[in-house]
Amino acid sequence: MEDLVCPLAVLPTAGGDREGGGSGSDCVSMAALDLRAELDSLLLQLLGDLEELEGKRAVLNARVEEGWLSLAKARYAMGTKSVGPLQYASHMEPQVCLQASEAQEGLQKFKVVRSGVHAPEEVGPREAALRRRKGPTKTPEPQSSEAPRDPLNWFGILVPHSLRQAQASFWDGLQLAADIASLQNRIDWGRSQLRGLQEKLKQLEPGAA
Repeated sequence: MEDLVCPLAVLPTAGGDREGGGSGSDCVSMAALDLRAELDSLLLQLLGDLEELEGKRAVLNARVEEGWLSLAKARYAMGTKSVGPLQYASHMEPQVCLQASEAQEGLQKFKVVRSGVHAPEEVGPREAALRRRKGPTKTPEPQSSEAPRDPLNWFGILVPHSLRQAQASFWDGLQLAADIASLQNRIDWGRSQLRGLQEKLKQLEPGAA
């Protein structure tokens, strides 16, 4: 009876080993499937971003061309010497500013805003407590800050419509340039994520390309 019991006792152990090995390979295959699904999703997003980038670059080139064409029309209407560096102001102030903010995944997002727009002052709890101890403080009167002068006024009061069109085209170009920079950051991040996922997949599946 012992000779019969021993082989029968070994069978479950051998079956358990095969089952354990199968469950391990199943876990690896499931992880590989999850990585492949994530790769597909990231690749689709990357292709969509690349298509959007190509479209925005085409629109940017069109806006810049429109701006130069309108500027040439304004020079033809007003005279070459009436629209040039001689009319520039001696003191120039920026009309727009570039703001950089941190979006999802730590990516930087750029935005063009008008000059003179300031964020409200943020007071921390420690500063608020110190102000309460010192008592009410006199709030400084807001300084009258004049808006930046419109550069179109350099060339006269009644400027042709083509000169205003040139300004609007270049303004649109600035907005598009900021959008393109933000989109390029997202594309670079997507490429690095894609390479990282491919390396992980190679470790799980050495034969994967």
